Amino acid sequence: QSVTIDWTLRENARAQIRVLVRRILRKYGYPPDKQEKATQTVLEQAELLGAEWAEGI
Repeated sequence: QSVTIDWTLRENARAQIRVLVRRILRKYGYPPDKQEKATQTVLEQAELLGAEWAEGI
């Protein structure tokens, strides 16, 4: 996807990503009690990668 769109500021985009991450975690049997922390970690990592990619443009 395009890194020029700042999805980190759009709550509806962030919510959609959270849903996708949770589905993937459930699909692969990730423990339900740890899913929220894992989802938050994935979003933080994506924000960092997105910032790095945007700087490279």
